[in-house]
Amino acid sequence: MCAVVGVFGSNDASKIVYYSLFAMQHRGQEATGISASNGKKIKTIKKQGLVTDVFDENTLESLVGYISIGHNRYSTAGSESVLDAQPVFAAYKLGELSIVHNGNLINKNEVRSLLIEEGAIFQSSMDTENIIHLIARSHQERLQDRIIEALHVIKGAYSLVMQSRTKMFAIRDRYGVRPLSLGKLPDGGYIVASETCAFDLVGAEFIRDVRAGEMIVFEEGKEYKSVQLFEPDLHICAFEFIYFARPDSVIEGKSVYAARQRMGRALARESQIEADLVIPVPDSGVSAALGYAQESGIPFEMGIVRNHYVGRTFIEPTQERRDMKVKLKLSPISSLLKGKRIVVVDDSIVRGTTSKRIIRILKEAGAKEVHMRIAAPTIEHPCRYGIDTPSYKELISANMSVEEVRKYINADSLSFLSIKALKESLGNDCNYSLVSFDGNYFIK
Repeated sequence: MCAVVGVFGSNDASKIVYYSLFAMQHRGQEATGISASNGKKIKTIKKQGLVTDVFDENTLESLVGYISIGHNRYSTAGSESVLDAQPVFAAYKLGELSIVHNGNLINKNEVRSLLIEEGAIFQSSMDTENIIHLIARSHQERLQDRIIEALHVIKGAYSLVMQSRTKMFAIRDRYGVRPLSLGKLPDGGYIVASETCAFDLVGAEFIRDVRAGEMIVFEEGKEYKSVQLFEPDLHICAFEFIYFARPDSVIEGKSVYAARQRMGRALARESQIEADLVIPVPDSGVSAALGYAQESGIPFEMGIVRNHYVGRTFIEPTQERRDMKVKLKLSPISSLLKGKRIVVVDDSIVRGTTSKRIIRILKEAGAKEVHMRIAAPTIEHPCRYGIDTPSYKELISANMSVEEVRKYINADSLSFLSIKALKESLGNDCNYSLVSFDGNYFIK
């Protein structure tokens, strides 16, 4: 996950980045950071915590400049140390550079080992630091050429925003695994961000998605320049539509909300059941549950109340913290559920812990039957491109059949959306990264 944002050509650049990071807080809650440049020097502030915890009026006032980039961290590589927060800053031969990265590099260990052999010293365990070392050690005369040289060394998924003291670069890997969009600000500046929901908050006009394999260069006094670095082979991550993105975002021209509703409708067609109510697991299951209810004709109710002051369980880095968050965040409405046959719609089952606890609290609240419906296929493979499923042993569907998972979570029935129906729900106009479902590791 992670959120990245960059603003160029605005006197309120750091404040716009702040609000954009706030809009994308759902993409990472472990740490946040902002860099800003006034054309002469880059200043960076980053700490562990939420956007509103790390930044206030005083810190934002100190981040002066017309260029600013920011990041919300969700760890797929690295640790919880503040050293693993972004932006990653460095002073080097050509001046200063700051970088934010969403994605995962699959050759990070090989590149790091080579850099260490050549004398590089690392301060963090992030794969992002590889990129800044490659740029700093390049012998190219221009920063743009150094960046291009580095991009030909790294492999994997990346949406990158970089800033020097006077320029900004937005880059997306040739597969476009992670999203990145371009917008125009009311004051004439430009913004790039992981999700378009950030544009809505700051009043930016959506221009287009950054193309797979494209670099966009922003320079003062010039129109932004597009450089197509790699032949595009779009494989946008299906999990952006299933879980990661906010429902009000638009990715590759597709409404996330509408896609999730189509998944729910398809799920109802594939796995009908007699029931009294359809209820979502809030908040990520709401859109699919609405689609399921509309297609099945079963009434929709918000039978579970979420405490919004507790973060998302999937992005908690330890199992113990995930277990506690489930207890804190979800409460059933007993008067609505008692004696009823319930269809519970959720976006996915990864480890099974959350689903098991949800079914238990629903049955303790008096539900007669609890039928679990998942608006995604079974997750049977770890993803190397930036999802927190690092090993097969952590994936319940990699180790159990659907019936075994049903028994484990204690559901009266359990069904998942088929891969075919997922593709149809997303649209067959492009390829998607479905590696968690089909094991197709298309980045070699």
